Amino acid sequence: MRLGAFLLDEPIPQLHAPHALVALRPWVDVGNVGTLVLFHLEARLKAKQLGRLAMPGRFFDFTRYRPTIYFERGKRQLSIPNVSVAYARREEASDLVFLRLLEPHMLGELYADSILKLLQELGVKRYCLLGSMYDLVPYARPLPVSGVASSKEAEQLLRGAGVQPSNYQGPTTILYQVSQQAPRLDIETMTVMVHLPQYAQLEEDHVGTLRLLEIFNSLYGLPVEPADRERAESQTRQVGQAVDRDPQLKAVVSQIEVDYDAQAMKKQEMPPLSPEIEKFLGEMDERFKED
Repeated sequence: MRLGAFLLDEPIPQLHAPHALVALRPWVDVGNVGTLVLFHLEARLKAKQLGRLAMPGRFFDFTRYRPTIYFERGKRQLSIPNVSVAYARREEASDLVFLRLLEPHMLGELYADSILKLLQELGVKRYCLLGSMYDLVPYARPLPVSGVASSKEAEQLLRGAGVQPSNYQGPTTILYQVSQQAPRLDIETMTVMVHLPQYAQLEEDHVGTLRLLEIFNSLYGLPVEPADRERAESQTRQVGQAVDRDPQLKAVVSQIEVDYDAQAMKKQEMPPLSPEIEKFLGEMDERFKED
């Protein structure tokens, strides 16, 4: 079935109030954290493939996302970069749709519009973009997770899961249009980002992956397995050993840890603002923006 730019396998499943979990490469997927989280969850929930882009070359520059050649049964095959749409059913809970997306190089608005059509066709109730970004944080402390949501109820869920408010301003992806427009279609949106140490830029960051798996365990009851913790603990030790071998880097990391601990202590000492004060500050912020 053709739906916008997507090609979906038929029959289209009837899903129960599904929530979409979304990873976007490469923009917010440092350490491949978002991609790894979705791979783990798809495997554990036995997700079924549903679709892909019909013509990915309309949106992607294949000199940047390179096709690859591989052998299958002695014959050369060509793999063309594409997105992945999958789904998993859950008993007595919202079903899940998994979107592994690539950031477009062209026709971004059409791409975003097709994603919105896909969400509507599948009856998605929540769109949750998950990923990772670099920050001045230490590996030997709990990695911060920040995020935003389109409703107060969803914001409360994030805070309850340990996700801090995000005040990010700056460059973004054209696919932020999906997060902007989805609420107009009665689709709730969330963004959840784990902050990773800039000094440990790893191809696969298992510590960040574990941190997001813990968040989604809190939000959805999704599994965190012993192997997840073992990989994260092993990586933490390896990074710590590498830091210890470099005196200059060790001094920098020690200062980052001191700053992290000071910020954590400051947050503990500060009483939470009352809803009235938060509302007043929000109104003042809007006035300043208008001025």
